[in-house]
Amino acid sequence: MNLDVAVLLCGVAALLGTSVLAIAVSRHRSATRLVYSATLGISAVLLALAVGHLATDATATSTVALPLGLPWIGARFHLDALATFFLVVVNLGGAASSLYGLGYGLHESAPHRVLPFFPAFLAGMNLVLLADDAFTFLLSWEFMSLASWLLVMAHHRDQDNRRAGYIYLVMASFGTFALLLAFGLLSGSSGDYTFEAIRAGGPTPLVAAAVLGLMLLGAGSKAGLVPLHVWLPLAHPAAPSHVSALMSGVMTKVAVYGFIRVVFDLLGPPSWWSGVVVLFFGGLTAVLGILHALMEKDLKRLLAYSTIENIGIIFVSLGLALAFGANAMGWAAALALTAALFHVLNHAFFKSLLFFGAGAVLTATGERDMEKLGGLIHRMPLTSFVFLVGCVAISALPPFNGFVSEWLAFQAVLQSPDLPQWALKVMVPAVGGLLALSAALAAACFVKAFGITFLGRPRSAAVERAQEVDRCSLAAMFILASLCLLAGILPGVVIDGLAPVTLSLVGTRMPPQMTQPWLSIVPIAESRSSYNGLLVFLFIAVSASLAAYAIHRFASRALRRGPAWGCGFQDIGPSGQYTAVSFAQPLRRVFAFAFRASEEVDMPAPGSTVPARLTVTMHDLAWEWLYVPITDAVDYAIERLNYLQFLTIRSYLSLVFVYLVALLLALTLWP
Repeated sequence: MNLDVAVLLCGVAALLGTSVLAIAVSRHRSATRLVYSATLGISAVLLALAVGHLATDATATSTVALPLGLPWIGARFHLDALATFFLVVVNLGGAASSLYGLGYGLHESAPHRVLPFFPAFLAGMNLVLLADDAFTFLLSWEFMSLASWLLVMAHHRDQDNRRAGYIYLVMASFGTFALLLAFGLLSGSSGDYTFEAIRAGGPTPLVAAAVLGLMLLGAGSKAGLVPLHVWLPLAHPAAPSHVSALMSGVMTKVAVYGFIRVVFDLLGPPSWWSGVVVLFFGGLTAVLGILHALMEKDLKRLLAYSTIENIGIIFVSLGLALAFGANAMGWAAALALTAALFHVLNHAFFKSLLFFGAGAVLTATGERDMEKLGGLIHRMPLTSFVFLVGCVAISALPPFNGFVSEWLAFQAVLQSPDLPQWALKVMVPAVGGLLALSAALAAACFVKAFGITFLGRPRSAAVERAQEVDRCSLAAMFILASLCLLAGILPGVVIDGLAPVTLSLVGTRMPPQMTQPWLSIVPIAESRSSYNGLLVFLFIAVSASLAAYAIHRFASRALRRGPAWGCGFQDIGPSGQYTAVSFAQPLRRVFAFAFRASEEVDMPAPGSTVPARLTVTMHDLAWEWLYVPITDAVDYAIERLNYLQFLTIRSYLSLVFVYLVALLLALTLWP
């Protein structure tokens, strides 16, 4: 099926029309179902078109130029394999969030602040993927950022939400400015901002280095790379839960798309050192992201920090692809790039699922603090089940999808001995160790998230009154849980679907997987590595069923039910259970250097009835070492320059004259 970009633009126009309609009907009682039904239908159509194009004729391209934008360029839109894959990710997330919103949106306290901007947000992300010139790309990027900011500010009466929105807006503006500089360098003195002209230009090594740094700043700030991540754990939890799923599971992938489009496509052949830089930031992001997630007791903030970790995994794989591509190791570059793109899709599945689960918990209990939850597996068994699936998937445990993409990334790491540069020979194994550490910490993090939230006894009256959520919300969660399983047991389908993308970016692809016997996947050769998700799933299902049968058949009569053991104390109550903070205490002490963590114990004198207190203090080093000095410097400069507003007219004219002379001199001396 040859998909024309004009058809996709019609879908984008329909989303924008829905946004306008939502403004008119947002205060009507049926507005929620009307708007989310429309976005569900439009996103589902766009998703079906993108999947069909990727599966049948992804090598075909289509271009449309509209008489908008820059006068000598217009607005150019282009569809290729890379854009098609990310269209699948965006519209799959959009359809799932819309379905979830049909139920969740009925509990929204201010729907008129969400409904007009939800379809606009989806339209902006689609436009970024289709843009084929720098002006259209930046305009769409800024439109996407502003629409998401308005969604973050939906509950603006909360002071924390206002702070989150302000920081997000500042970081988004900074990222857009970095992207503007990057495209300015790429276009050069010719001023031709079309992607086709940029590809043909061939930047110098110095320009390529500057563009790489600017893309790490611009796209990295939107994706959540450390140390540009500070806005993400504030903004994502502030938004409504289905919007949080879109921002965390989808919008961050649009940032990944922007990085891939420029670095892998527009910059031309990579340099080996670019792989070192991307690997460093990717590994640092993966470990610090999951460490911060482990320390959290707010369920949505935990999931937001976990997104930072997964972005780190994606960038590690992209760094490997750059390193292998620079050394003409096409097969290894295709493996690493496939791992990155596979994880992009996987993270959209399980992170959207987990945010939906967190939204269900919030709807049923009114709580995000895990210290006040517990025992929900009895009150919300279906939500508990799908949330457990998401936890297993994000922890990279077989047979779910998270294992496959991380396993492919490790297979790419194992090819590092063939790299000629010693910097890469040292860097890649070190980053591989960080990936292994982050995977282990992720498993511990989501054991905590599921155990503290759903197991044990209720810690508050709100939990005791909790009930299962609506059918639309459950349907969205079960669909994503099924996709997590299907992508894990049939990964060859996804890998073959990604082949046109890797072929267009690195010139080669992984071997065809669907022709392998027993639906195994073989990244390199059968003698070196292979994995069969279907057989693993069947083994786990059969062995678990036999174990359960044996226990109930031969041991159930010997079981005796009793109260939970209270460490020698009688019925100490729910407060005696493990909490999120106590669960993370051993790891907090081991990795105290990452947070400058300190503990202060206030132990009363013997015989005193005053309770003992343990005070834990932690710090975000990126915020304190980078952003606080910058804000202090800006405040200092503003105070010193404040006198300029009290100058006389003569002084202002003199300043303008000096500025004009300096500008003319700069233009005269410009080579």
